[in-house]
Amino acid sequence: MRRLLIAAVVACVSTGASAQWLNYKTPGVPRTRDGKPKLDAPAPKAPDGRPDLTGVWMHEVTTVEEVRRLFGSQFDEDIKNSLPGMEIGTQHKYFFNILVDFKPGDSPLRPQAAALLKERLAQPRPEDLCDPANLAGFPVAGLVSEPIKIVQAPRVTMVLYEVGNVHRQIYTDGRKLPAQFDLPAYYGYSVGRWERDTFVVDSVGFNDKTALDGLGTPRSDQLRVTERFRRRDFGHLDVEMTFDDPAMYTRPFTIRVPHDLLADQDIFEMFSENEKDCAKIFKK
Repeated sequence: MRRLLIAAVVACVSTGASAQWLNYKTPGVPRTRDGKPKLDAPAPKAPDGRPDLTGVWMHEVTTVEEVRRLFGSQFDEDIKNSLPGMEIGTQHKYFFNILVDFKPGDSPLRPQAAALLKERLAQPRPEDLCDPANLAGFPVAGLVSEPIKIVQAPRVTMVLYEVGNVHRQIYTDGRKLPAQFDLPAYYGYSVGRWERDTFVVDSVGFNDKTALDGLGTPRSDQLRVTERFRRRDFGHLDVEMTFDDPAMYTRPFTIRVPHDLLADQDIFEMFSENEKDCAKIFKK
């Protein structure tokens, strides 16, 4: 049952370790009189005058109540009764289903994509689920229960994901997207540019070995993603992602995922000795 696969993914990526693993106040963070981060302060600037996106960010979460409303009252109950380590209410709704906003009959899925999704729903969960490569590709790694860390430098911007210890490099040195890829990747190949105060990222070169969400919504090697990052103040980052995959979808579609700054926190490494749920899952 695919719902169980979603549960297994959540269990494997939810290590239980808090991002706040050091008691350290980050220098340069504006604070209120009681010492708390002042998240509505102006966004910081990089040396080139552009907004600085650097920081540890957590997407808005979809509450348990909203998960029940969107996906059915038994969704989280079945997960909790089946597998250990569940933390429903800490993911984003697009992790569960990236097309959740579409009304019935209005889905952009092409017939072949719908057939592939149906086939995946009927399949048992893969035995190599806890392999990081199959655990969470793009955009799943940024929609689960763990934060991301953005490091902005003059010629490249890094996105570090706590889940799976994976990363993306977004090149800002003026290069163009390659026309062809010999080795398509789980996280693609990205170049970025600034449009006023918005960081625009174009990504291609994806493989078709993972899905766009925990449900199994497919993607192909024709996928192209355009992201728009805008830090509207010190503590809030608006992220917009547009997916254009003509092999799987009749038209592009866009999701919007606000993020909050975790000002005095950091991401934590994820290795098997810190993560015990996968072993428990596959004994079932």
